Amino acid sequence: RLLHAMGYRFRLHRRDLPGTPDIALPGRRTVIFVHGCFWHQHRGCPKGRMPIQRQEYWVPKLTRNVERDLAAAGRLREQGWTVIVVWECELSDLDGVRARLSAMIPARSEARA
Repeated sequence: RLLHAMGYRFRLHRRDLPGTPDIALPGRRTVIFVHGCFWHQHRGCPKGRMPIQRQEYWVPKLTRNVERDLAAAGRLREQGWTVIVVWECELSDLDGVRARLSAMIPARSEARA
């Protein structure tokens, strides 16, 4: 909703792009991943802590998520996409998210260059 209110038009869950980004702005060659702090291990975030119980299960699972995220972002950048990650914990400050997105999403003319 925030992006739409800012005047951006986008597509959701583009399966033809690496990592199936949550949001794609094709005209601006920009993708946005909205990551849950726990599932994608947001460093420094209390929600991103590794569980103490059953670490033999959680460590490989969550580590693989992080590795997959990095690989997908790398492939997208190689293809000329701008990659933005918005963390779950950041969504409590929509003004901050709005400011960051405005600063990071290129203008249409920049995206085509």
